[in-house]
Amino acid sequence: MDLDAVRTFVAAADAGQFQDAAAALSITQQAVSKRIAALEKDLGVRLFNRTARGAQLTIDGQAFLPHAWELLRVEARADASVRPGRRALRVDVHSRRTAPGVLLQEFHRTRPRIELDVVTLDADVHGATAAVEAGTVDATFHAVTVPARQLPTGIKTARAIDEHHEILVGPRHALANARSVTLAQLAEHRIWMPGMADGTEWAAYYDELAAAFGLTIDRVGPTFGYEVLLAEIADSAELATLAGERTRYLWPDSYDLRRIPVLDPAPVYPMSIIWRGDNPHPALVELRDFLGSRRAGTSEEKVWLPTWAQHAPA
Repeated sequence: MDLDAVRTFVAAADAGQFQDAAAALSITQQAVSKRIAALEKDLGVRLFNRTARGAQLTIDGQAFLPHAWELLRVEARADASVRPGRRALRVDVHSRRTAPGVLLQEFHRTRPRIELDVVTLDADVHGATAAVEAGTVDATFHAVTVPARQLPTGIKTARAIDEHHEILVGPRHALANARSVTLAQLAEHRIWMPGMADGTEWAAYYDELAAAFGLTIDRVGPTFGYEVLLAEIADSAELATLAGERTRYLWPDSYDLRRIPVLDPAPVYPMSIIWRGDNPHPALVELRDFLGSRRAGTSEEKVWLPTWAQHAPA
């Protein structure tokens, strides 16, 4: 159905005059008459009775009017669902518990007028970048381990999050009462991070961290969810795991788990926001500015970065 004809019908019904409808739509009266005639031919009914006093709806016209309004409302909703600046900004955070999810929540609190669609793609940096390239999402957060020239054409990145680490242990662990720990101290303890897949950017990061400081990072075992991981750590005097300082974990008080910062040097997992350079969504610019302001003043002293991030633009 020709929505311009439907819009013209609604305007004529509201005005009661084809001439007034033409003025409201900035078209000629002849164009109004042609659109109405084409719509009547398509529907097989007369919508207006033309009289000297104007255009009056027929019974069929009165029956069609509420549906015509609904067609125009649906058109407006369809337009808003995809038009940049009117549709929600769709962002992948991989996990809502980690730093990107936490920062997006802060972004929403400070800018509640911006509608967000937060998704969790089950993908590494390559899969998530492909989703950005295809337009499935507006942006994603991942560690970018290759130079910009090796990224797909049109893909842009900017370092957005420097996530420091904490060690998570139960109350019987040897480090349970420490205020902070060093990587040298962690070399004497088993770090359990089950289910970390080979070939991902996070596996590469922890492999390099382990090699640099002699850590034992155990990836053996299936993943039953973080609730089971926390329960196992709470019940163990030996198990520990590494977590980002902004990663959100909830556990029963009876677990008495301890989150202890890792310092001197502090290992940092650098994440970038990834987007298409030709994406016109205005909220994307606001999000990038927000992330930039949150990184302002971040000190690089006494931190450890993987080799692929040490010489990349910060």
